Amino acid sequence: MNEILLGVDPQEQSIPALVWAADEAVRKGLALRLVVAVPPVHDGLRYDALAHQSALRMRAESAIANAEDLARELHDGLRIATDLVNGVPAAALRDMAARAALVVVGSRRLGRAAEMFSESSVAVPLTARADCPVVVVRAPEHTAVHPPTLVVGVDGSESSRAAVAFAVEEASLREVRLRAVWVWPRSVLARDDGEEGLAERHRLLAESVAGWAERYPDVGISEEVVRGHPVEQLALASQESQALVVGRVGRGGYSGMRMGSTVHGLLHRAMCPLITVPLPRRA
Repeated sequence: MNEILLGVDPQEQSIPALVWAADEAVRKGLALRLVVAVPPVHDGLRYDALAHQSALRMRAESAIANAEDLARELHDGLRIATDLVNGVPAAALRDMAARAALVVVGSRRLGRAAEMFSESSVAVPLTARADCPVVVVRAPEHTAVHPPTLVVGVDGSESSRAAVAFAVEEASLREVRLRAVWVWPRSVLARDDGEEGLAERHRLLAESVAGWAERYPDVGISEEVVRGHPVEQLALASQESQALVVGRVGRGGYSGMRMGSTVHGLLHRAMCPLITVPLPRRA
């Protein structure tokens, strides 16, 4: 867990993802490992299939060399390793994630069907299954917004507590404030929408961030309860954030669910890097 993995896409390299991963490696004092996976070609005995496989490998070699050159230009002295592996990209990165602090990937903005079933899909299957936090960079950080802010989505679940822990440490590293947001969906029952319900959400939010201000006195933490749909409200908050941090599965999930609906929606809607935090590894 002494390195950050960056998934290099040989078809469409994400410069924002590369910049984010290199900057994060410097902030955390970790090495940056660039990984490109060459997917299998079906009907491998056919000549055209073998030629296609060779072309894919050449493109992968070129992409990882270009990514390494750019990373060294960004940060002189950054420790960089490269891996060119065979296999489906999402599966290859997931296997390597077991030994990483973070995995960073860009987003091809695939349609929902392609995300679920295509071998070229990386963001969704990796976010759902990786053992470490996954960062999907669809858009650059909003560094021009002041004061600089990180947003963490909170819902009281064990997964969101892990997200808060990650977000506080990240805010400290970046020397920015942390905005903890609890989204309270509107209820069909009028009795659930009163002052008592609002006070209860504020209490639960305060419990979720309790103790972190004492551990990280350099981080200013604000608490906010907003009404509406979690995806819409967190996507709105992401418009002025350096990154949006959420737990992988919130209270809306069920036992055995690998990724919550809020996370899936934010993979399409977040306007800044989205950091999805799994439950802590257990012995």
